[in-house]
Amino acid sequence: MRPRHLLLALSIVLIWGVNFAIIKIGLKQVSPLALGVARFFLAAFPWVFFIKRPNVPLSMIATYGLLIFALQFGLLFTGMKIGMSAGLSSLILQLQVFFTIGLSMILLGERPTPWQLAGAALAFGGVGLVGLHVGGDVTMVGLLLLIAAAAAWGGGNVVSKQISQRAATAPNVLGLVVWGSLFALPPLLVVALVLDPEHFVSSFTGLDWASVGSIAYIVYLSTLFGFAAWSGLLARYPVSTVAPFTLLVPVFGFLGSAVLLGEPLQDWKLVASSLVIAGLCINLFGPRLFSRPQRSVAPPPSPE
Repeated sequence: MRPRHLLLALSIVLIWGVNFAIIKIGLKQVSPLALGVARFFLAAFPWVFFIKRPNVPLSMIATYGLLIFALQFGLLFTGMKIGMSAGLSSLILQLQVFFTIGLSMILLGERPTPWQLAGAALAFGGVGLVGLHVGGDVTMVGLLLLIAAAAAWGGGNVVSKQISQRAATAPNVLGLVVWGSLFALPPLLVVALVLDPEHFVSSFTGLDWASVGSIAYIVYLSTLFGFAAWSGLLARYPVSTVAPFTLLVPVFGFLGSAVLLGEPLQDWKLVASSLVIAGLCINLFGPRLFSRPQRSVAPPPSPE
């Protein structure tokens, strides 16, 4: 990878990791569902009028938007508001990798490898450790909502794969984000107005600069820039080269929450993080690290 692309990849995962602390700042004044509505409204408009819709059925785009945007971020924002620290949220959400594997096995008939199963067991052991420390900045309801958010992300990944298989050419990732955001708006808006209309309306009156800045960061840096730049890297390099950078998201998540929010890094958080990240590494690198190298057969000498 070229140095400038390496720097870009690191910048993206830094933005995505710190994003969890920024979300926590935004939730101080804005309700979880109102933050979701603001995010996807600004991610959809005015871009939906200029960016072409992916050439797949609208029902697939709507399903993608419902799962990976409306459900994932509705659950994520609510879980963080109810009781989940920014650092742990960045960690638990990475379970989407294993939910993607499980749903692909159920819905697409794919068979998980032993390394994927071992990685999942190790990662969920880390989640179990988090569950043993409910209290303070962690509540059981918040933890369960974050796990559900990771499952919604995994479901969205499966739909995204089906969209890629259905499209004649590789779909424009930015177009999928913009149009998926458009379809995420109605369910979030309806649920917000039904469950807590007063808090929803008051969330957008008298916003301070911290709330405005957090919304701008979430929409323009984390969503639009992050996904567009990431898709550009995936277009230039193999997935196996780009994907491992996401392992740094929880690292930057914990660092960002410690610097911006003053969240403590207890020993159990470090152990839980190590288990989850180790599980992700086994899932990603296991076949290459532990498989027996095949003996290379020397080619016959060429005639001179």
